Amino acid sequence: MTLHREGKTILLTAIVIVLAINALVAYFLPEQVYMREAVVVITALFYLLLVQFFRVPKRVTPINPQDIIAPADGKVVVIEEAVETEYFKDKRRQVSIFMSPINVHINFNPISGIVSYFRYHPGKYLVAWHPKSSTENERTTYVVKHENGTEILFRQIAGALAKRICWYAKEGDAVVQGTEFGFIKFGSRIDIYLPLDAEICVKLDDKPVGGETVIARLAQ
Repeated sequence: MTLHREGKTILLTAIVIVLAINALVAYFLPEQVYMREAVVVITALFYLLLVQFFRVPKRVTPINPQDIIAPADGKVVVIEEAVETEYFKDKRRQVSIFMSPINVHINFNPISGIVSYFRYHPGKYLVAWHPKSSTENERTTYVVKHENGTEILFRQIAGALAKRICWYAKEGDAVVQGTEFGFIKFGSRIDIYLPLDAEICVKLDDKPVGGETVIARLAQ
């Protein structure tokens, strides 16, 4: 199993804490066998949860200029027409994917193109499904210009557990569909804003696979 570079410090710190907890329990409660075994099981499960969170899955992206690929694993929680107020300032088709703590939190470029806009916004840590999380939480906004001139906006939004958003691109960079553009540590969400004539290929409650599932298709 390959582990993501964003998890190395956390995993190293966690294993030290897990070993320390077990050593302290064994030292202070040497006769409490069941207690010691329970602590071993609980801390081992906790560490395995962290390991699976930071795993790097193998993904095969179906490259197609017309397709919009899911930028993350998770669950589709919003499909609606909405006004995007930061960049486009007009109506778009919004698709939102909620990532729970058990999902892989790598973020994948949904299309190939040039990053025409990027902003980081510090903010709150409301639960990711809160209506105001898109405008009040810590977040980043990317806009990628497609080869046909169409611009797609996608926004990383920190959730109640997410305390750090990582990003790997800046304005002017060329990005390739299916490659990493960022990582969000623990529960979070991604909003994608599409043209009104885009064909939506997912439904509410669908569970797209980041870097593989086609969530929308641009008009010809």
